[in-house]
Amino acid sequence: YLIREGGLDIHAGSVIGVCAESHCEFRAPLAFPETVTAGLRVGQLGRSSVRYEIALFGEDGGEPAATGWFVHVFVERDSLRPAEIPEQMRAALEALSVRA
Repeated sequence: YLIREGGLDIHAGSVIGVCAESHCEFRAPLAFPETVTAGLRVGQLGRSSVRYEIALFGEDGGEPAATGWFVHVFVERDSLRPAEIPEQMRAALEALSVRA
């Protein structure tokens, strides 16, 4: 999504995202060949970081089988110092943000 909509260039861009934190909570089993649907939203959007919230659903479409989150921190590729999220990428992330 960030590559297609946000202009993220993971191979040559000056700003890249690194995973700083992740968490997953198992709630129920999923098994092959079951179709799994993933829900993704942005829970928090900061100056240089974003927290994604994720849920995985089985074919029954009921309660999620797993929930979790992870944090991307955007950094300058060369120095690995925190970098402000570029405007195009921020707009793409805002489209996935939780609305108050």
